[in-house]
Amino acid sequence: MDAVRIGLQVLLVLGGLFLTLLILLHKGKGGGMSDMFGGGMSSSLGGSSVAERNLDRITIAVALVWFTCVVGLGVLERFA
Repeated sequence: MDAVRIGLQVLLVLGGLFLTLLILLHKGKGGGMSDMFGGGMSSSLGGSSVAERNLDRITIAVALVWFTCVVGLGVLERFA
């Protein structure tokens, strides 16, 4: 069980870091913190809608993996 717990913890940390990176890659929608730090400036180099949709899908997949690791660690802790 220790190997599973260590594996889930490593996956949790790596997933959290990757999830943070993916969230920071998203385009600001305006009216929030992104406008305060210059994210509100529109650029012609912005990604296409296909790239945004793919980034959304990858972010959701990584978030589901992260959530599964949290639940798995909770279950291991509960029944250990």
